[in-house]
Amino acid sequence: MHTLSTYLNIYTLWFILVSRSSSEAADYRYEACTPVNCGKGPNISFPFYIKGLQNSYCGFPGFVLNCTNGFPVLHLPETEYIVKEISYETRSLRVYDAAVVDSDGGGCVPRIRNASIPTAQFDFAENVTKLRFFTNCSDSMFRVGNGADVAGCGGRILALYEGDGDGDSVAAALRNCEENSVAAVEGDGEEGEEMVEVLRRGFVMKWRASDCGTCESSGGRCGFNDTTYLFRCFCPNRPHYRSCRREKDGSTLIRAAAIFGGAVCLIVCALITFLIWQCKKRSEAATKSDAAESRTFYFGTMLFTYEELMEATNSFDPSKEVGDGGYGTVYHGKLKDGREVAVKRLHEHNCRRMEQFMNEIKILTSLRHNHLVSLYGCSSASTKDLLLVYEYIPNGTLSDHLHAATPLPWPHRIRIALETAAALAYLHKSDIIHRDVKTSNILLDANFSVKLADFGLSRLDAGAAHVSTAPQGTPGYVDPSYHRSYRLSSKSDVYSFGVVLVELVSSRPAVDVSRPSDEINLASLAVTRIERGAVEELVDESLGFGMDAGIARMITAVARLALRCLQAEKEARPSMDEVLSCLNEIRQGDAVVVEKKKTDFEFESSPNAVTDLWITDSTTTTSL
Repeated sequence: MHTLSTYLNIYTLWFILVSRSSSEAADYRYEACTPVNCGKGPNISFPFYIKGLQNSYCGFPGFVLNCTNGFPVLHLPETEYIVKEISYETRSLRVYDAAVVDSDGGGCVPRIRNASIPTAQFDFAENVTKLRFFTNCSDSMFRVGNGADVAGCGGRILALYEGDGDGDSVAAALRNCEENSVAAVEGDGEEGEEMVEVLRRGFVMKWRASDCGTCESSGGRCGFNDTTYLFRCFCPNRPHYRSCRREKDGSTLIRAAAIFGGAVCLIVCALITFLIWQCKKRSEAATKSDAAESRTFYFGTMLFTYEELMEATNSFDPSKEVGDGGYGTVYHGKLKDGREVAVKRLHEHNCRRMEQFMNEIKILTSLRHNHLVSLYGCSSASTKDLLLVYEYIPNGTLSDHLHAATPLPWPHRIRIALETAAALAYLHKSDIIHRDVKTSNILLDANFSVKLADFGLSRLDAGAAHVSTAPQGTPGYVDPSYHRSYRLSSKSDVYSFGVVLVELVSSRPAVDVSRPSDEINLASLAVTRIERGAVEELVDESLGFGMDAGIARMITAVARLALRCLQAEKEARPSMDEVLSCLNEIRQGDAVVVEKKKTDFEFESSPNAVTDLWITDSTTTTSL
């Protein structure tokens, strides 16, 4: 009753807070990011923002605009462009050099600064032409190809479209004039058209950023958290990660959801308390009546005697060891019926080890998948040691092969990634979280096919109800959000799998203290390099990245997929089903799928991530 009373008090307080928040005014960031304009020109919204009229969190770094003479102006290195039009659907904008505004009206083109794009954020559209300006020409009537004298400038300036004229003519122009600069225009102009008009017509350039469709369609306004460098969808009530939770009746629906959610929470908490009590009671009863249990099966799996397994492993001969992890030592053995087995001997025989022992038995006896290791049986829980008996996987672990002298070829690696993803997707559909995904738990058979192992930490996905402050997983693979919430979910497995993908690409261990301090953690190193477009600095040279375009494309796509998996916020990570689908299509050669599947995920953990094109553990080893 005391526990139930505690739950009721917590729920009451939570309901009051939710009800209060639902009656408050709209979130200030949602209001602040209302689209605006400079008086003329298009309305400005994400990823752009107008300095002085909108806050910086309404757009992305590098997409700031200023208002000049009523028009929005984009500042790029050495050049300012007036924005005439914006198409958020095609992610393109029509601009022209701001210097043209200052022309004298007689057609004389002022000093044009160098066209500074493409940049990290912007690139030219397909039909953009470079226009070269020559000044101080010694021959006022000098002409080359389709170049045109600029009227009204005393014949001292010559404009020449890039690519016009033969080599000798261009060389002559360079001898007779000084090349002033290069401007960007659309097309090659028309016969007799003044250069000022050509320049004022401007040209189209495109930006590299994901659209805001998902957020906007849910009633939100896109923004950016310049502290954590993450995309945000600003909604009337509060910011969300991708989209607003659509509400038909505002605060009334919120209150209803709060009441319903609180009631469900209360019921779930009470049910969990009851189940824990029942499980504890059954566990105590099972331990006391071990003599009455089946002499053949235990939780649905075959029961081996301690003596049988002693004989199979030659009394746990150290020479039979094939792996040693944090929870047990694995021995190669041979049963009397001739089957080769791997016998895991848990290090301790206490309550926690007993829980892991029973947990692994229950999971592996209830699941069947080609890429999950098979459990043959176990010892009785009352024997001296807790022993688990698996099929023997002869080729060791993925970790062994990634860090061996003979490199694992890329075709093997992409297949291993696919098969591991398939195993994890199957687990997640069965509401199982593995919680210790790492290369030393990925076993390889004689054909280098995957067998995912070690389910001692695995749990049913209890969602937010499951909280644990005990250490979970392996350093270098653990979901960073775990240290904030002490909750693990299926997205935690996705993060760990992202680290595995980086290891497959780089052949580097997840943790290496010999690396510089900011690169000890492989995930951090990978995120930094992938986001700045330096995938080649991460890739194992033996994979042929620089020699085979197809391999380079696949590796780049896998690295980008890993970046999605390694997002600090779990909501920004894809599901294992999405990961599996992407890997399948990458392997089939359609890497463009990675680009098509990205929506707001493109807003990664760095300002540079928005500009990227999505183009076409511990050091010990354990076999289980």
